[in-house]
Amino acid sequence: MSSADCTEVMVDAGTGVRLRTLRWGIPTQSAQVPLVLIHGLASNALLWQGAAHEFMTMGHAVVAIDLRGHGLSEKPDDGYDMQSVTNDVVGVLRALADQGYDRPVVVGQSWGGNIVVELAHVHPELVRGVVAVDGGFLELQTHFPQWEECSIALRPPNLLGTPAARMRGYMQSAHPDWPQSGIDGSMANFEHLADGTIRPWLTLDRHLMILRGLWEHKPTHIYDDISVPVMFVPAEGPGGVFSETKRHAIEHALQRVPKVRVEWFSPADHDLHAQHPVRFAQVVHKATTDGFFS
Repeated sequence: MSSADCTEVMVDAGTGVRLRTLRWGIPTQSAQVPLVLIHGLASNALLWQGAAHEFMTMGHAVVAIDLRGHGLSEKPDDGYDMQSVTNDVVGVLRALADQGYDRPVVVGQSWGGNIVVELAHVHPELVRGVVAVDGGFLELQTHFPQWEECSIALRPPNLLGTPAARMRGYMQSAHPDWPQSGIDGSMANFEHLADGTIRPWLTLDRHLMILRGLWEHKPTHIYDDISVPVMFVPAEGPGGVFSETKRHAIEHALQRVPKVRVEWFSPADHDLHAQHPVRFAQVVHKATTDGFFS
């Protein structure tokens, strides 16, 4: 499957940036709750395509967003802190509300999971609830008390100039159980240059600004005050993020978030939505139909 089954629409977020959205289905013709999908750090909207296609077949109208600095969205030199990025999403949600996407369930992965938890806290009136996919609990200061050590440990590799064919081959060997939609979505993290090499859409300086904003974010401090339902979908496996503390973090969320549900994927990769799009879509769809988000 390719992106041919979706439409691309640029949206003015009202925050000084225009963001690309990918859309599956038509809200006025969809029987189920609309869904808005938020990618993780250094990712892009197309990594949701496998799950989005499943959601569409289940009757949901779906919108995936390229956040600022990512994919084909605009790339200003600033505004990469958690508040600014969340405000971008708020602007898109308000624009979508005028187009039939009324109070969607907003789904975010990793950094995007923290974004949707922040969104649920500051603008609960815009959403029916949120889903945090292997995120929403990330507090980097727990693991890296000093920003300098965080910036070194989590600095992305330099992929500029890597042949696209080599990168695709690496992804296929590293993720042999991923469907083609996941591999294609991962390759969309890069600009494909005329000489056959790739360049990440997200530049290193912007990556580090986002990382700093994530390092400063403390979602557990707002759990008690979230008034809309939150579903956590954590991944457990050898490639997971902070696997040694994740169970504790999720238990903490279960104790603090007023209306909460957890659906573990084990074993699973950090990008579990790309690895298991069918099962992931079924889990979220069930939560939209069994009353959890009502």
